[in-house]
Amino acid sequence: MPRWSRWSEDDGTATLEFITAGLILLMPLVYLVLSMAAIQGGALAVEGAARQAVRVFAQAPAFEQAHAQAEQAVRFALDDYGLDSDDAAVSVTCEPRPDECLTRLGTVTITVAVTIPLPMAPQLLTGGAPLGVPVHSSATQQVSRFWSGE
Repeated sequence: MPRWSRWSEDDGTATLEFITAGLILLMPLVYLVLSMAAIQGGALAVEGAARQAVRVFAQAPAFEQAHAQAEQAVRFALDDYGLDSDDAAVSVTCEPRPDECLTRLGTVTITVAVTIPLPMAPQLLTGGAPLGVPVHSSATQQVSRFWSGE
C-alpha cells in the first residue's frame, strides 16, 4: 500500500514553476526586442538624415546655404525619430576637389553618426555615461550638370 504524504504531492507547483521559468526566460527576450527596436529605429533615422541632407546639399544655390540646409535636414530627420540632433556628428566630403563641393558633376558625400542609447540601461554600469550603440550612415549625391550657383 503506497504511502501518501502531504510533502510529496505536486498539486499547484506547475503554475509556480511556469511563472518563475517564464519570467527568467521572458524578461531577457523582451529587453532584447526593445533594444533591437531602438537600434533599428536609430539606423533608419540616421540613414534618412544622411539621404535628405545630401539631396538638399547638392541642390543648394551656394556653399554657405548648402551647409545650413543640410544641418537643418539632419536636425529634422533625427527629431522625427526622437533622437537628440545635438549629439549627431555630420561630415561632408567632396570629389573631385575637396575645397569646392558644389561643382558641376561633382559628388558630395555626407556621413551622419549618432549613438543610440539602449532602453533602461543602468548608468551605474557605465560610470554615469549612457550605454549606447554607435550608428552611422553615408549618402552620396552627384551635383547636377546644369548647376549654376554663385
